[in-house]
Amino acid sequence: MSKTRRKQGKRSRTPGSILVLNGPNLNLLGTREPEIYGSESLDSIHQRLTASAKKAGVALEVFQSNQEGALIERVHAAKKQGISWIIVNPGGLTHTSVALRDAFASVEIPFIEVHLSNIYSREPFRRHSYFSDLAAGTICGLGSRGYDLALQFAMQPR
Repeated sequence: MSKTRRKQGKRSRTPGSILVLNGPNLNLLGTREPEIYGSESLDSIHQRLTASAKKAGVALEVFQSNQEGALIERVHAAKKQGISWIIVNPGGLTHTSVALRDAFASVEIPFIEVHLSNIYSREPFRRHSYFSDLAAGTICGLGSRGYDLALQFAMQPR
């Protein structure tokens, strides 16, 4: 187990506030390659997650950017803000961004990596994630319901 994962295991995981972070091109969900990513929009996913969190009495924030730097800044801000969990779909940055990975390692906030498609059944370059070894868990291939499963897990008191 990596040092970062051990530190995350020691951190309180009581759900207080959860951040849902989405990377490049996820703003195009519903219209972008629906045969791979489904026909549901990111806004619809966010609305469903917000309603579930509200029902459970948990604060939920959502953020999407097509810019790596903006995502890194949001992860840094999450630490200052006291976010207890992050649910992240890094999009294409999954396979390329050491910088975003380093941001997650530095803030030591537990996170769950989510992918709509099964990245392991796609092109060879998509089969490697820079985030999975730091993540509390990874959900892929279950479409937008992967976000719901991640939220249910993050909302459970530990």
